[in-house]
Amino acid sequence: MAQTITTLSQENALKIANEWHYAAPYYFYDMQNDIEDYEEIINPSLRQNNYYQVTNDKNDLVGFFVIEPADKNKGKYEIGLGMNPSITGKGKGIDFLNLIINFSQSKFCVLEIILDVAQFNVRAQKVYQKAGFKISRHHEQKTNGTTYNFVEMTKTY
Repeated sequence: MAQTITTLSQENALKIANEWHYAAPYYFYDMQNDIEDYEEIINPSLRQNNYYQVTNDKNDLVGFFVIEPADKNKGKYEIGLGMNPSITGKGKGIDFLNLIINFSQSKFCVLEIILDVAQFNVRAQKVYQKAGFKISRHHEQKTNGTTYNFVEMTKTY
């Protein structure tokens, strides 16, 4: 099924923020659990032009991602992503991730991509490793009202 990447629409930003709910333990990723993430995704001026949506040929929302430079003019970018909860855990993550990677390489001068994932999310880590990402560090991060363990994964080109 063909997928298209475009700038995240306000309609889909609100859908992600208010309607996407993941099953345990992945409800950690519900936007409403982190007020900063929630406010950023629903506010066009905070999103800027860094957020993108992935839709299929029926115009259904497959997922979204945000890409931001991790260092100025050095080719290092951090990507955050989310798939529609109705299709997670069904083996579609690697195609979704590769679509994002290919888009990012064609639109930006990407030399390195950084992904940050909650340590408990082994499912996502396996997808990232399958796409060639390596664990670069473990760290703690404040989010969702407390501190969690995270894994930073990188891929260099």
